[in-house]
Amino acid sequence: MSTPHILFDVTNHVATVTLNRPEAMNALAGDMRAVLLRRLEDCAADANVRCVVITGAGKAFCAGGDIAAMAKWQAANDTSVLEATLEAAEKVVRLLRAMPQPVIAAVNGPAAGGGMNMALACDMRLGCEKTLFSESFVKIGLIPDWGGFGSLTRLVGAAKAMELMMTGDRIRAEDALRLGLLNQIFPLAGYRDQVQAFAQRLASGPPQALAAIKRGIYATANASLDEVLDFEHQTQASLILSDDAREGMRAFLEKRPPLFGPTDD
Repeated sequence: MSTPHILFDVTNHVATVTLNRPEAMNALAGDMRAVLLRRLEDCAADANVRCVVITGAGKAFCAGGDIAAMAKWQAANDTSVLEATLEAAEKVVRLLRAMPQPVIAAVNGPAAGGGMNMALACDMRLGCEKTLFSESFVKIGLIPDWGGFGSLTRLVGAAKAMELMMTGDRIRAEDALRLGLLNQIFPLAGYRDQVQAFAQRLASGPPQALAAIKRGIYATANASLDEVLDFEHQTQASLILSDDAREGMRAFLEKRPPLFGPTDD
């Protein structure tokens, strides 16, 4: 039996999706994009999942697309498979934005090309000293995909995005943190445990409020002040009567930790 190229686990309300081609730096091949999409769809529909972590097996996060496979399509002058892979990636990016749970990219090593932009499409990114980013598309005569034009430009600004996309230069962890590509850097020793602890902290939070925060950040990123205030007004008025807000306030007044979201019963 072949080893699955996408591993999946849910523990303590945290779903972990692991790209599992370590011998190829987890480059995306075959049906990996489609399987990743199905796993994320399962998470989005599961109230038991309150936080999602995407990471890579071995020493890399993801090297992007499988260039050997792409070269075969190119030699055959056939773009049909490429079209299908692009459509699958686009569906993943849209779902990452739309799903209610916070999604963390645990960038445990190099993330190049589509691997970098997959990480940028997540809500947060946690790195280590081995984290390395590169918009490497230009080195093979292509442009970024996986929504990279939008996500990278929002994070670092137009001029820096232009530089990174046109040069394909590597970005080490410390620079990635400075640029805002990483939220935090954890030591490599115990890295995965610290990622899980961070994810567990989010998973223990109020899911309705976290979903509203995620929706609000993306909805108001380029909004006017009036639109921002309107979103806050409408959402706050809705949340105040939610189960999570009732529990949060009861717990505060009773001086105990809140128990948010549905139970496992």
